[in-house]
Amino acid sequence: MSQLRIATFNLLHGQSLGPDGHPLPTGPGTPAGTADPAETLAQAIAALDADVLALQEVDRYQQRSGLVDQAAVAAKALGAAEWRFAAALHGRPAPVAGWIPEPGGLGLRVYGPDEVDTATDLPAYGTALVTRLPVRQWRARRFAPAPFGLPLRVAGRRGLTPVPDEPRAALAAVLEGPNGPFTVVAAHLSFVPGWNMGQLAGIRRWIADLPAPYLLLGDFNLVGAVPRTVLGGAAVVDGLGRRSAYPRPPREPREPREPREFRESREARRARRALPRRTLLRGWRDLARTPTYPAHRPAVQFDHVLSVGIPRGAVRATSTPAVGVSDHRPLVVDLSL
Repeated sequence: MSQLRIATFNLLHGQSLGPDGHPLPTGPGTPAGTADPAETLAQAIAALDADVLALQEVDRYQQRSGLVDQAAVAAKALGAAEWRFAAALHGRPAPVAGWIPEPGGLGLRVYGPDEVDTATDLPAYGTALVTRLPVRQWRARRFAPAPFGLPLRVAGRRGLTPVPDEPRAALAAVLEGPNGPFTVVAAHLSFVPGWNMGQLAGIRRWIADLPAPYLLLGDFNLVGAVPRTVLGGAAVVDGLGRRSAYPRPPREPREPREPREFRESREARRARRALPRRTLLRGWRDLARTPTYPAHRPAVQFDHVLSVGIPRGAVRATSTPAVGVSDHRPLVVDLSL
């Protein structure tokens, strides 16, 4: 049997936090010495030693994170040749909350090894997927933000801060595994209740034509059993004509069409429609049930590794190591396949 290590990690753009959960200063002249944000992040990623790693809240050429491509930093730290970064937005963080978009802002754009250190890059923020395994196919999509935000706790600020929702991105890859192809999805969902459930159900439909088993990784901003309940109870949004015990997720606004290279082909759409959907409703399970947030004192699980087609007995170990980066802990699952 082959051993695979799967992990998901919300980076908080690589921000280092102290034991009390407050941000630590970095860079030359700080109390931490000459700590480099990129080097700190690389050390944290390397310690995970993951074969497949999903990353959320990833910066690309942002001032706050040292003007580096964090997805490329993570790939180098793991010795992974295959990776993609899906930019949910192009812009810079606003002084309080939200984003200042780049003039003539771009929609979904996917970057990879061929775009490292290119001269025309814009600051971006989104989701990444890094793997040591061969990749047969990549796919990406973008989710529109909810029309309203929520007051949230923000690292380094007292009380609650009004935070608008933001666009989200998901990446799917068909990987060549020890027993054949399987599909991995990296996603970061909205923090707005209900809106994130609709996004999760949308991902489930979006990957239905890709080969099983499925691994769905990410920060879903949903706790406990809610994600697998949404995935298992999505019949009503699949149009199967029967009642569901779960509420209908809100309808998402229409998004601009994805770039041509990431759209489903006509043949793929036909294959997806022909799938036996009822069988896909069964079998979603959590491969790890453990708190991941906040990092200094985990109390709730926002970060998940969900699967279809991978038995629970394949899980050999799970962990949430303290790595000193982010307000989330990484969630690591070791599998025997």
